[in-house]
Amino acid sequence: MFSFILKRILMVIPTFIAITLITFALVHLIPGDPIEIRMGERGLDPAVHAQMMAQLGLDLPLPEQYFNYIKGVLQGDLGNSFRNNEPVLKEFFTLFPATVELAFFALLWSLILGIFLGVIAAVKKDSWISHVVTTLSLTGYSMPIFWWGLILILYFSTPLGLPASGRLPSEFWIEANSGFMLYDTWVSDEPGAFIAAIKSLILPSIVLGTIPLAVVTRMTRSSMLEVLGEDYIRTAKAKGLSTTRIVIIHALRNALIPVVTVVGLIVGQLLSGAVLTENIFSWPGIGKWVIDAINARDYPVLQGSVLIIATIIILVNLLVDVVYGIVNPRIRHT
Repeated sequence: MFSFILKRILMVIPTFIAITLITFALVHLIPGDPIEIRMGERGLDPAVHAQMMAQLGLDLPLPEQYFNYIKGVLQGDLGNSFRNNEPVLKEFFTLFPATVELAFFALLWSLILGIFLGVIAAVKKDSWISHVVTTLSLTGYSMPIFWWGLILILYFSTPLGLPASGRLPSEFWIEANSGFMLYDTWVSDEPGAFIAAIKSLILPSIVLGTIPLAVVTRMTRSSMLEVLGEDYIRTAKAKGLSTTRIVIIHALRNALIPVVTVVGLIVGQLLSGAVLTENIFSWPGIGKWVIDAINARDYPVLQGSVLIIATIIILVNLLVDVVYGIVNPRIRHT
C-alpha cells in the first residue's frame, strides 16, 4: 500500500510543473497591456509606462519572470494583485468559502439524486423510466451552463421568489466571520437571514450541479447493471430475496465503488463550472474573481488562482486514488 501511495505522489510532481508552465504561458498570451488596463487609458507616457512595468517585474525576460514566479511559489508567495496590491493568497482564501459553499451543495444534491436515478434506471432496465433517465442525463451533460442559468432565472426566480444574484438579499447585513454564509446567518441575530441564504443557494447550485448529476447518474446505472449481472446476485434472487433487499444490501454497495473514482473529476468540474455559474448569478467567489482578473490582465491573480485550484484538484484525485486502492485492492497492483 505504501508503494502505491508513493507512486501516486511522485506522479503529482511532473503534473504540478506542467501546470505552472502552461498557466504562465497562457496568461502571458492574453492580448492587452495590463498597465493601460490598470490605468484605464491608452497612450501613457513611455517613461511612466516603463517605470510601472519595472515595478511589476513585467520588463524582465519571460524565462526570468517564470523562475521568479516559481521561486515565490516555493516560498508560499503567489505575488500581489495588480489591481489592489493585495496578496493573492489572502484574496483567494477570503473568497474561497463562497465557492466551497456553492460547490458543496451542488455536489450533495447531485450525488444523492444521481445515485437514486442511476439505481432506478438500472433496476428498471429497458423500461420507459430507464429511457427517460438516460435521455435526461444526456441532456443535462450537454446543456450549456450559461444558457441553463439564464433559463432558471427567467422562469423560476420571480415566480418562486428565489434570488437571482448574490449570496444574501440586500435587506440583510451579516458580518462574514467565517466566510460561509449559511453558518454566519445561522449564528446571527437577523431573523429570516438563514432561510434567505438557503434560497440564494438554490438556483446557482442547481446550475452547477446539473453536469455532475448527469455523470453520477450514468456511472451509477452502468455500474449497477454490471453488478446485477453477477453470480452472487442471481444466487440471492434464487433464494427468494426481495428486489429491494438485493439492490440496497447486496448490489448498491459494490456498485458505488466505481462512482468513488468519479468524485475527483466532479470536483474539478465544479471548480471550473463555478467560473461561469458565479458570473451568471453574481456570486462573490473564486470564479467571479478569476473573470475579473482576466478582464484586468491581472497576471498574479490568474496564475495564483489556477495554481491553487489545480493543486486542490490534484490532491482530491490523489485522495480518491488512495481510497479506491483501499476499497479495491486489485487496483494497487496495476
